[in-house]
Amino acid sequence: MSNQLALLEQAQSTLIDLGIKFGPKVVVAILILAAGFYAGRWVGRILDRWLDKLRLEPPVRQLVVRLARLLVLGLFMIMALQNLGVDLLPMIAGLGVAGAGIALAMQGVLGNLAAGFVIIFTRPFRVGEYVSMVGVDGEVASIDLFTTKLSHPDRSVVVVPNRKIVGEILHNYGQIRQLDLSVSIARADELERALAAIHEVVKANPRVLQEPAAIVGVTTLADRSIGIAVKPWVKVPDYVPAGAEINRAIVEKISAAGVDYPGAAREIRVVNAPTTH
Repeated sequence: MSNQLALLEQAQSTLIDLGIKFGPKVVVAILILAAGFYAGRWVGRILDRWLDKLRLEPPVRQLVVRLARLLVLGLFMIMALQNLGVDLLPMIAGLGVAGAGIALAMQGVLGNLAAGFVIIFTRPFRVGEYVSMVGVDGEVASIDLFTTKLSHPDRSVVVVPNRKIVGEILHNYGQIRQLDLSVSIARADELERALAAIHEVVKANPRVLQEPAAIVGVTTLADRSIGIAVKPWVKVPDYVPAGAEINRAIVEKISAAGVDYPGAAREIRVVNAPTTH
């Protein structure tokens, strides 16, 4: 019984000594972590306002803000560990070795992440714009840290890794596109009537934008036909339906105006038949 009491007294004395020795340090470490939490929130608010001025997408902005908060909190955590007397060199060395191995195993993922930050801050394109890049095209549906998604009128989605975009040639159409239609007529004396009919069709279509102005004019002169280019501007979602509507309206309008299409060209060769004796 006396031995048990002696052990309890020794344990109590040890705890008291540890409390006296490390208690203030633990309190200071907790205060440092609390200060880091509030400092992270303060930095996050400032960064969020700055990123809002850059007009970044909300999901991306929130992720960047969270990463900044975690970074600030991590710095204060290092300070708290140092205050407790924890030797950080072996820990940092171990994290460095582990980080090198992880980096080698995740080269593609880290490449996409780095490229995602480049796209976010340089803004070569934005959500809602129509782009053509790396052999694919479509309307930008979303921009994430790792991938960019393009949507097509057929409701399919193309997912492009960000590392495939940075450093490549990119054609950004913006939020409007120019239709590239053409009409052929048969005779030069019908040109003015055809142009007037096409202008009327383009002006009457509600999908066609007033600015920039549509381009309608002669583009080709062939032996039996005159080609007329029809190039109005429309919003990206209206690109396919506007083309179909304008083509149909042009067919009806120029037919009503008495304009003829060029006839099919046929080449007839007469071969001398063998003479009979």
